[in-house]
Formats: sequence, structure tokens, C-alpha cells
Amino acid sequence: MLVAAALAAMLGGCAESTDDDSGKSASPSANSRGAKAGDAGAKHPAAARGGSVGAAGSACELPVRFDIAQHWKAKSVDAEKELSKASKGEDGDLSGALADAFLRQGPVTAACEIDAKPAGNIGFLRVWTGKPGDADAGSVLRGFVAAEDNVSKEKYHSFKTGGGLAAVEVEYLYTSKLLDETKKESAFAVSTPDGPVVLHLGGMDTEEHEEMRPAYDLAKQTLALS
Repeated sequence: MLVAAALAAMLGGCAESTDDDSGKSASPSANSRGAKAGDAGAKHPAAARGGSVGAAGSACELPVRFDIAQHWKAKSVDAEKELSKASKGEDGDLSGALADAFLRQGPVTAACEIDAKPAGNIGFLRVWTGKPGDADAGSVLRGFVAAEDNVSKEKYHSFKTGGGLAAVEVEYLYTSKLLDETKKESAFAVSTPDGPVVLHLGGMDTEEHEEMRPAYDLAKQTLALS
């Protein structure tokens, strides 16, 4: 789902990451944890670390924490606030229904977007969160994918993040009817006491997606409970 333009318009006032130590490379401990995070490290070497999100005081306070790639910039998303503004007509032509489509996907709501543009790519690593309940990570992820129209060739598998959380991952193809183009997308979900969390990597096209995969894999290799 391509939502960058609308989110940029609505979220222009959100804070940028304050936990940026972009001069550091991936730590040995992060690399060693990566061996536990499925086969991510084998296909895509981890990106250099540029900070972290999730913990209290970071750009996005989340039920989980993970490292973000060097130069990528994180911004929190206050979905409920933006939905309220849109429903009252405070965002011009952006209707409440359109805002809902941008900010909710299946059982989860947008909570954080991490922009690859400062690192030279066009795309985002987005974090979506849900309410606490009995839904397992696999069910949440399938609901997330089902809510994104025009998907095909979904492939699911289970793995453990570097922080030891059980996770379910999917890779699939998304076809844009508007652009008449098909591209690869990836996402994974975990369950936490505060509700499910989904991390999704899109990209302008499949080439951009693959170039951004090391940042996505870094998140897999370092993700743990906050």
C-alpha cells in the first residue's frame, strides 16, 4: 500500500529520531543474534546500525524495540489523532475514509514509519500495532495481508527474532492497478503482552525493495520486547 504522500502531508509535524548514532556499524552482538533470525543474514547481510526505536524516549515508543539502519529516519504516527482530524475535515480533501485506509490495515494501526530516503532509497519500513488479545502472530499477519488488495503468491514461514520472540513472516507480490506494476513486499509479525506488532517493508518497486532488505533484516535480527 503506497501511503507515503498522504502520510507525509498528515505527519509533517512528527518528531524525527533522537537516537541516531549513525557513525556506528552493526555491533558484534547484533550480528551474532542475526544467526537466530531465520535465514535473513544468509541472503542479506545486516545493514550498519544507525540507532534504535521502540524504547521509551526514542522516536517511536512501541511494544518492541529494534535497531534501524544507518541514515534511516524514524517518525511516530499518532493514528487516532490523525483519524480524528480527518473526520472533522481538518485535512482538506483527505476524508475520514481515506485516512482510515492509510492508517489502518486489517487488525493493526500505523504506529511508526522509518524513511529510507536519507539513505538513498525510496521506501519505508513501517510498524503497525494492534490491541492486546488472543490473536496469534500468524493470524494477525494473514489479516494484514488480506486487507491489502491485489496480492498474490504469499509465502509464510516461522522464525525467531534476534531477541528471542516467535515471529511469522510473509513475502508476497503486490500489483498496483493504477500503475499496472507488480512488486515484492515483505512483512513479519510478533505477539507481545501489549498487542501484536507488524513490520512491513514495501518500496517503489522490487529493485528498491531488495536494496532495502538489509535494513529490514537488521530489524529482524535485533527485535526484542521493549
